[in-house]
Amino acid sequence: MQASLCSQWLQRLKKRFLSLTPPHALVLSYIGLSVLGTLLLKLPGVSHQPTSWLQAMFTAVSASTVTGLVVVDTGTHFTTLGHWILLFLMQCGGLGLMTFGIIVIHLTRGQLGLKHRAALRESFNHTGKGDVRRIMLWAIGFTVIMELLGTTFLALQWVPEMGLIKGLFYSFFHTLAAFNNAGFALAPDSLMTYAGDPLVNIVISLLFISGGIGFVVIADIIDKKHFRQFALHTKLMLVGTLVINMVAMTAILILEYGNPATLAALPDWSAKLWASWFQAVTPRSAGFNTLDTGALLPSTAFFIIGLMFIGGGSGSTAGGIKLSTFVVALLATWAFLRGRERPIIFGRTIQLDVIRKSLAIIVISLLCVSTGIFLLAITEKENFLDLTFEAVSAAATVGLSRGITTNLSTAGQCIIAVLMLIGRVGPLTIAFTLANTRGESIQYPAGQVNLG
Repeated sequence: MQASLCSQWLQRLKKRFLSLTPPHALVLSYIGLSVLGTLLLKLPGVSHQPTSWLQAMFTAVSASTVTGLVVVDTGTHFTTLGHWILLFLMQCGGLGLMTFGIIVIHLTRGQLGLKHRAALRESFNHTGKGDVRRIMLWAIGFTVIMELLGTTFLALQWVPEMGLIKGLFYSFFHTLAAFNNAGFALAPDSLMTYAGDPLVNIVISLLFISGGIGFVVIADIIDKKHFRQFALHTKLMLVGTLVINMVAMTAILILEYGNPATLAALPDWSAKLWASWFQAVTPRSAGFNTLDTGALLPSTAFFIIGLMFIGGGSGSTAGGIKLSTFVVALLATWAFLRGRERPIIFGRTIQLDVIRKSLAIIVISLLCVSTGIFLLAITEKENFLDLTFEAVSAAATVGLSRGITTNLSTAGQCIIAVLMLIGRVGPLTIAFTLANTRGESIQYPAGQVNLG
């Protein structure tokens, strides 16, 4: 009798889950992963010191949303088992829990239905007409290859320093955290010890740039190989990434050059350039740091807030409003100033619905971040710039901090956790989840609104 009731309950639960819209399923997936991570981090043998429920919840949310903000020292607080749990949460959160679920459906049923394809598009934030399953397979294959290569190259640095077993695990942990743009590090100072080390700087930065540029872009590059044949989105991401990284590196080098707590303390020009490069690209959602983030000048911190808000690529392991969203908004503004109806780039016109979506993402993101900053200003007594930095870092799932995370109150840590969840599933997904998306059946006459 009990078995029959249990079977009926499971069938109802399965039916209700399959009836969820893709945005609902995506949101619930990350909430469920965070809950599972919280329970796993409370198990015996996971940590060397007692872990409170708040610490477990915050760490699980941070790992599941691939953010990297921490309230305990990752390297010393957790055991090897705890580190493996964090790796599991980061990998699931980075590729998207929906991806793993649809892989299971594909293996058991042999095909992807329309609803599953829609869920996969939502997970990758892919709205094109291409083969979504092919993009999923590219994503899995590319992830495996990059993580193997990253572990191999980092092992050249860390195996001689730490021994075979510890060096390999250290390499694998940082590779997976970097590719998934998670920002978790096993050292208390992140990667500051290697501020001038070329190997660590190159490998780690290439890992989180490749993970944050977007799987759709990676698939397009591998498939077409020539820039002229690339899709418009791919061209925007490649050119935009190069420009914003070079501009950010130059700006940070100029701003921090005379700061005795950051660049001025480094021994030579080579170390200064590597540190400037790393600090310029890590706000794009990586979360690692080779300079003391808390010692950055206010001007630099404000500049990095802007970089974090922009984020990485659409359909990637990165967060933020996404670089393509930012570029579309800039192009639309430039077209308006030039008196053009629609922006044109690389010989292509950007559609009006794409522009509207970009503006919606920016406005919703600003509202979420502003609300988070306002609530933190009420509950906390920290410097306002530091609170703003923390809130944007959480909402953009970056993981950089000016050292105030552990000082936040219970309410403050809960606010940051909510911002991390919102930042991972995307403000627009939240809007779709809460809103009625049915079209208007009644047309109203146009009215005049004065602007400016």
